Amino acid sequence: MALKKSDLYSSLWRSCDELRGGMDAGQYKDYILTLLFVKYVTDKAKSDPTSLIDVPVGGSFDDMVALKGDKEIGDKINKIIGRLAEANGLEKVIDLADFNDEEKLGTGKEMQDRLSKLVAIFAVLDFRGSRAEGDDLLGDAYEYLMRHFATESGKSKGQFYTPAEVSRVLAKVVGIGAATRQDHTVYDPTCGSGSLLLKVADEAPRGLTIYGQEKDNATWALAQMNMILHGYEDRDIRKGDTITSPQFTQGARLQTFDFAVANPPFSIKSWSNGLENDYGRFEFGRPPEKNGDYTFLLHILKSLKGNGKAAVILPHGVLFRGHAEANIRKELLRRGYIKGIIGLPANLFYGTGIPACIIVLDKENAHARTGVFMVDASRGFMKDGNKNRLRSQDIHKIVDVFNKQTEIERYSRMVLLHEIADPKNDYNLNIPRYIDSSEPEDIQDLHAHLHGGIPDHNLDSLNGYWEAFSSLRATLFKPNRPGYSDLAIGVAEVQQAILDSDVFQKFVMGVRGQVDDWFATHRSVLQALNPDTVPKGLIALISDDLLARFKGTPLLDEYDVYEQLMTYWHGVMHDDVFLVMNDGWCEAAKPRKNIEDKVRKLSETPDLVIGSGRSATKYKMDLIPPALVVARYFADEQAEADSLHAAAEVASRAVEEYIEEHAVEEGLLAEAMDDGKISKALASTRLKVARHEGADPEEIKVLQHLIKLYNQESVSKKDAKEAQAALDLATLKKYGDLTEPEIKQLVLDDKWHAAVADGVESEAESLTLALVARLQELGQRYAQTPGALEARLETIHARLAEHLSAMGFSR
Repeated sequence: MALKKSDLYSSLWRSCDELRGGMDAGQYKDYILTLLFVKYVTDKAKSDPTSLIDVPVGGSFDDMVALKGDKEIGDKINKIIGRLAEANGLEKVIDLADFNDEEKLGTGKEMQDRLSKLVAIFAVLDFRGSRAEGDDLLGDAYEYLMRHFATESGKSKGQFYTPAEVSRVLAKVVGIGAATRQDHTVYDPTCGSGSLLLKVADEAPRGLTIYGQEKDNATWALAQMNMILHGYEDRDIRKGDTITSPQFTQGARLQTFDFAVANPPFSIKSWSNGLENDYGRFEFGRPPEKNGDYTFLLHILKSLKGNGKAAVILPHGVLFRGHAEANIRKELLRRGYIKGIIGLPANLFYGTGIPACIIVLDKENAHARTGVFMVDASRGFMKDGNKNRLRSQDIHKIVDVFNKQTEIERYSRMVLLHEIADPKNDYNLNIPRYIDSSEPEDIQDLHAHLHGGIPDHNLDSLNGYWEAFSSLRATLFKPNRPGYSDLAIGVAEVQQAILDSDVFQKFVMGVRGQVDDWFATHRSVLQALNPDTVPKGLIALISDDLLARFKGTPLLDEYDVYEQLMTYWHGVMHDDVFLVMNDGWCEAAKPRKNIEDKVRKLSETPDLVIGSGRSATKYKMDLIPPALVVARYFADEQAEADSLHAAAEVASRAVEEYIEEHAVEEGLLAEAMDDGKISKALASTRLKVARHEGADPEEIKVLQHLIKLYNQESVSKKDAKEAQAALDLATLKKYGDLTEPEIKQLVLDDKWHAAVADGVESEAESLTLALVARLQELGQRYAQTPGALEARLETIHARLAEHLSAMGFSR
């Protein structure tokens, strides 16, 4: 039975992390990714006789597995990798990590054990069915490891990896799509580990031809392995400094490409060291000697064909810095080369925390371009540890808005070139000059403060709510005077009034109905999951349809609805799909026993425990949580167990309250206390002594009642425990009796459909709570006028005078 992908990768990372010893992540990744590479090509050679990678005798991962416990394991692994490298012309690519390095891996038995365990971790992976499409075991494992290595490497060493979310944005806005041919070319002059290039290639259904250049030798090797791992054996990735030694040239000119993407190092100061030939890149001006941002942008522009397109990540400074950079910017704008600019949130990248932007270049019809399309996406992200990350909804919104050139207030607009060229802007492209993304200021109304009433313009700003809940405004408010209204109910009653209103209930039912219709449309596709399903295509199909269905829904933002599905997909549903694809519905639904995996350091919280103590058996239900089985088949038994648990809690509280009442100092239970506590055994012992000593009859009576309460508690707990044990056993047995249609009903309807519907419904409810908060704020803000406060103050003064007079004081 397959493990869930998320469990597999997290356990893989934890295992590797524990074994790395004295190395930092920047060094350790070379060992891990080399083993991942050897394992993949070995598995692929077994299942694909046409594979371009030759796995020679004595050069496979299986040969590594045979070395477990070998005293010379480090040296022999080096030789295995050497044979594989030599057979495929991959010298200085896959053989950079020294598996016999005693300083990094330890000496003698320490190295032997460490490498044996490391090989064992990868031995459990099976890539024979991997399609390397970015949603399979290999692609996700590689992505997971690279992200963690980048996070662990710190700011100075994390630049080999562009976050996958940002890469997807570049890939989708650069212009690649269904019409892209396999002979179309894409180029990344600072390709790092190649992750950005692969995300771009993933957007071309028929593939395309990949070119890249990388300065760092180890990172270049990483990119070579990455390309092969993802099925691009015919890639062309070269070594060298792109600015001083561009490798893709045609005589004295640069080679040109259809598309280009890049995440170059920000603001590099030594870009011109060793520069001899500029290849005509600086025809619009030479960048400053101590800032290379425009150097890379101009290099990419020169590397594009006459209709070429590019997307480049650069720091925000390129949009507004002056002097030489201002002149270059002006020339690029005058010629129409800059199609658009997308402002990103700060702290997305591993190499820096500063905010960046994406500059989209397009040479096609550049002379006819009349404006620059700008997007301010700086506010859309989530926190992920010490970094920020784009959410699925952020990616989708950026791409939708940019590709469709949709103008949204405070988010995006087409800025005409004559506005940019206006002397007050002088070709400055700083996004806040053209898009004010800040929330409108909440201006206080002095007239309302003086005379009361809520300003109608404040209520008008909530028009989205009144559109969704048609008669609610008339229910909640009554006229005060022209331009002002009063709450028709108390401020504290607003929330319940909204939740109880017919229009709100109708709205929620309508939202639920939309989700129900959406799921019904795709249920047949979901229940037909099989090994040939492409999860990436599946989620794209159903998520885009959900987004489209909510586009016209008042109040709800369709991207928020979309995020509810995508969050559930990444957290639960993707794992479920993976299990069903690999094991089938019936096998995937079976409980797993013995859920501790010492090789991968995997220890899971059990979903069901049968028995107790050492004889207890722990089960994990990956696909169908026990609560779903219980809810559908054992609702009465669960209600009975819940009732018994509640009775046990009541019995326990009765004991606690009785002790609290009588165990006070000088109390009737004080003599039975031991270290501030009294158990049934202590109470029984004290009762015997009290009877023997002829103690106070009241004490004896209290002790007898306490023992009686303890006995009742014991019986209640025993009944609840037995009922729960019987229910758990029946639940476990039911798993073995489930038919495939029943399993599909539990997963499709009770799990997936219900979870998404609840998520979307919670989105509507959370927006309603925001309305409640705003109305309460407005109601409280203007509730007290100066006249009312003055009258209240006079009343308080009068009462105070009365009290003083009654006490004999006179004013």
